[in-house]
Amino acid sequence: MPDILFSPDYIVWFSDLKQRISLARQQASLSLNSALIELYWEIGRDMVEKEERAAWGSGLIGRLSRDLTHAFPDMKGFSRRNLYAIRQWYLFYSALSAIVPQPVAQLPWGHNRLIVSKIKDYDEALWYALAANENGWTRDDLELKIEKRDYQRVGRALTNFSQTLPAVQSGLARETLKDPYNFDFLGKSGDAIPVIIGNQYKPPGGTKCFPMGRCMDWGQPLIYDELIRGCPQ
Repeated sequence: MPDILFSPDYIVWFSDLKQRISLARQQASLSLNSALIELYWEIGRDMVEKEERAAWGSGLIGRLSRDLTHAFPDMKGFSRRNLYAIRQWYLFYSALSAIVPQPVAQLPWGHNRLIVSKIKDYDEALWYALAANENGWTRDDLELKIEKRDYQRVGRALTNFSQTLPAVQSGLARETLKDPYNFDFLGKSGDAIPVIIGNQYKPPGGTKCFPMGRCMDWGQPLIYDELIRGCPQ
């Protein structure tokens, strides 16, 4: 039987498999990111409408932040500061668009906050959102491009949003995959995952390790609750 480690067919297949896995992860992270950005758009719209129609005034954001943080303690996106940013972001784009622009929906929230905090012109902001998607810019890349006034220097070369995904290895793809707002949206922050160390496990957020017992026969457990229910004492 030939050694699989040196099989050309295996090497080619494994390389293709890695690409497919990376692409699937990227597609999932982009879908999650778009859902979060759409949610922020709806929250921004609702806050503005409630302030105007219900006359709840400036106290709305503080109260909403407290209530949402209490209801979803594992989500960092409901701080008072971030809700103000969501409102500002919604007002900025909704002045000329009834829905969240597609290139904006594809960017991580950190990119969106940066653009709205630095740019006051709608067309210029949309240009940077397009460029970030087309070129796979990280947040740091985007900030540098804004500081160098690329919109004025390069011109309006980007006019249509590409439906193609950013390169898997691009900085934008990596940042979208690891975006903390996206993890919090799922309620799956790093502290919610047990750490496996040798034949011991450390509970979420804990500092002390405990013996795994016969759970080691099952391989690494996926979630802490399953481990506690199923592991013999």
